[in-house]
Amino acid sequence: MIRVMLVDDQAVVRAGFRFLLEQADDIEVVAEASNGPAAVELARRHHPDVVCMDVRMPGGDGLAATREIVAGGSGSAVLVVTTFDLDEYVFGALEAGASGFILKDCEPEELIDAVRRLADGQGLIDQAVTHRVITEFARRTAPPRSAADEAAAAAQLTAREAEIVRQLARGLSNAEIARELVVETSTVKSHLGRAMAKVGTRDRLQTVVWAYQNGLAPG
Repeated sequence: MIRVMLVDDQAVVRAGFRFLLEQADDIEVVAEASNGPAAVELARRHHPDVVCMDVRMPGGDGLAATREIVAGGSGSAVLVVTTFDLDEYVFGALEAGASGFILKDCEPEELIDAVRRLADGQGLIDQAVTHRVITEFARRTAPPRSAADEAAAAAQLTAREAEIVRQLARGLSNAEIARELVVETSTVKSHLGRAMAKVGTRDRLQTVVWAYQNGLAPG
């Protein structure tokens, strides 16, 4: 079962999300919080696989809570769920260590899929926000790099690992990468796992950011 914690200051929103998520046989909601500090405490206590986190909440915002939960080493993946699609909110979520970002007006199936993807170690940004956000975030956060720096970063990976990271940065799924490279999906997953371990990223989203920062993403 995928263990989920809901964080939102509106009880009716939490109730709605609980109802939707628990329609799935593989998801259970193990905790709810109405503000950031409570979310941090409950994450320590329950160790959820995925935290669905609101951004704006009285008594402690979701981005600060996300930062504490990620830094706490619980292993919980944070999915920021918000009504706002402003780039700055997405930048803040990425900076805080969130693994995904989705809008509250998404379809129920999209929310369930997002929770499953994060539990599986994948990252997610709502398609309405698009890859412009990752590109700009990587530009803002990357230290100045020369061609030699980018070559050194790429040298950490084998040729196959680097190619898979490039395809990932294009927005392709494991299955799509497998078709592109004419290999098994399990092979893509294995190579990607080794690449992430080498460069120190915790999920697909952070790996895409790393690719943009180190010259492995498409121009």
